[in-house]
Amino acid sequence: MNFHIKTLITGLASLAFLVVTVAAQNTNFRQEKPTVIVNTASEPLTEGKFAPDWESLQQYQVPEWFRDAKFGIWAHWGPQCQAEDGDWYARLMYFQGTSQYDFHVKKYGHPSEFGFKDVINAWKAENWDPDKMVALYKKAGAQYLFAMANHHDNLDLWDSKYHPWNSLNVGPKTNVVEGWAKAAKKYKLPFGLSVHSSHAWTWYEGTKGSDKTGPMAGVPYDGNLTKEDGKGTWWEGLDPQVLYANNHEHSEKWDVYSGIFNQWTWEKGTNLPDQAYCDNFYNRTMDLLRRYQPDLVYFDDTVLPLFPFCDAGLKIVSNFYNENMQRNKGKLDAVVFGKMLSEEHRKALVWDIERGASNEMLPYPWQTCTCIGQWHYDRSVYEKNEYKSATTVLQMLADIVSKNGNLLLNIPVRGDGSIDDKEVAILEGIGDWMKINSESIFGTRPWKIFGEGPASSGAAMRDQGFNEGKGKSYTEQDIRFTTKDKVLYAIVLNCSGEKKISIASLGVNSALIDQRKVTSVKQLGSKNKLAWAQTEQGLSADISGNGVVVLKILGVL
Repeated sequence: MNFHIKTLITGLASLAFLVVTVAAQNTNFRQEKPTVIVNTASEPLTEGKFAPDWESLQQYQVPEWFRDAKFGIWAHWGPQCQAEDGDWYARLMYFQGTSQYDFHVKKYGHPSEFGFKDVINAWKAENWDPDKMVALYKKAGAQYLFAMANHHDNLDLWDSKYHPWNSLNVGPKTNVVEGWAKAAKKYKLPFGLSVHSSHAWTWYEGTKGSDKTGPMAGVPYDGNLTKEDGKGTWWEGLDPQVLYANNHEHSEKWDVYSGIFNQWTWEKGTNLPDQAYCDNFYNRTMDLLRRYQPDLVYFDDTVLPLFPFCDAGLKIVSNFYNENMQRNKGKLDAVVFGKMLSEEHRKALVWDIERGASNEMLPYPWQTCTCIGQWHYDRSVYEKNEYKSATTVLQMLADIVSKNGNLLLNIPVRGDGSIDDKEVAILEGIGDWMKINSESIFGTRPWKIFGEGPASSGAAMRDQGFNEGKGKSYTEQDIRFTTKDKVLYAIVLNCSGEKKISIASLGVNSALIDQRKVTSVKQLGSKNKLAWAQTEQGLSADISGNGVVVLKILGVL
């Protein structure tokens, strides 16, 4: 059966289809005992307030600047964007029957002759202008910038001293991380780096396979090549086994494209990474964080990289916190994100929810990461007009912020380093709204409740998130609240034309406002005097506009 894998994984990122119950969610965090202890000789730990254990890490406090920021933009960009065929390309091109395999054979040739290492070589990033792009992101309202340091494809996008497969030696022959970092500094945006490479160990196992049917059946893919096979080729001197990280016994179901999904938490038949692999991941990541000193770090892992069998993640995070405090004269200004966190873990890290959002206000600051299309650029999303609209993004932003969260939005970047005209238009639409309404987002805090309306209870989250777009559609009855100083903002999520709305939470007898009276109501961006009234039934107001509309309300705080 020929599966169109892109259809199956649309809206999912690198942890797609994970349907297991995470042991870390149900285990007392103090009982987690790593069995692989990384060697810190090459990258020694810096002493400080934080030790590499959960009890110590719970001293963490989320910095106020992050709580104020609310909105970041992510350049989730690397060699997998070169094919412009969507997510997980470097894995799925090695599984006969997937759409990526068919695309790859047609565009590049058979994976035995042209593997992902050769896609990396084809990636030149010839039109990449980070200064221009970050300027556009900031104009759209971004308060922090994220760049990808590496993905599951295992290519480091900086001058990595522990990994020869990096963007200085192959591909664009440029330091991608440094380019983004300089642009972020120029535009005074806090800088974040995302690290995804811990799972290359299992993610690339399919490169050792071969076709099961057809004229190339049994012909080994290029993951079987060694350093000696490179003599006289463009990759002479490099070892494909280092890139593909699969010179080991395979995990169960390694030759099935979906076999990895139940193994993401390093269980259920996974061949666990060895000491050398764990040490290398630790050294690479420590080198990255020490060299670029980001303000934020995102790990695309359950809780932390190589967790819970290895202590690499704990050591990396504690050291990152300690060195950040040293640079900031004893103040911790750093943020580290983890996925599928227990209540205990959320005291030490910021919880990232992928492609979804909480259905309730959360006590600790959190973040949604999502994308207007696929994580890696997909030409078909552009051609089919399947991007999220600016209005959809703003609805998500308001909903998330009302629940004590931030939104990190990926704008997919093409292989050549540019974004397309439709993406530019979406960013401009977000920016136009921000010029009028940003005061209701940036620097705000949640109110007593996050909102009201028929879409207030969304779809249940699954595993790391993935409830995006599964709830009811928003109407003008769906309101989200934020506060700043003595102002209450009521954000109407879907206005169309002229509407009379009623906000029940602000009725005269509402316990939420302790019988306070509204003294002023204004619609941001409108020069017209607003007709409004506060009754027992609620606060009614005549509003107008299309999309997300904001009311600025005084007197109830």
